[in-house]
Amino acid sequence: MKLMNENTKVLTIYSKDYCPYCVMVKNLLVSLDIKYEEIDISKTPEIIMDLVKKSWMRTVPQVFFWETCLGWYDQVAKLHREWKLLEIIWNQ
Repeated sequence: MKLMNENTKVLTIYSKDYCPYCVMVKNLLVSLDIKYEEIDISKTPEIIMDLVKKSWMRTVPQVFFWETCLGWYDQVAKLHREWKLLEIIWNQ
């Protein structure tokens, strides 16, 4: 179990600055008071190959909980609607 405090960023979002779904997933996380690290790949497209190795996807946003890919916006929103997102984060 990883120790978390109020400043721990347990989620990483890979995004692009012109992506509306990236904005939507960030807004969702902010509304839930979930801290995250954002990696904007707009200017560093070479990172996409690392993402493909980790998640088998080329799309953004990609949301990771530690090293586990939670998916893109629709998948994260579905986890939230099903009351599973906070459960995943807090019951690590």
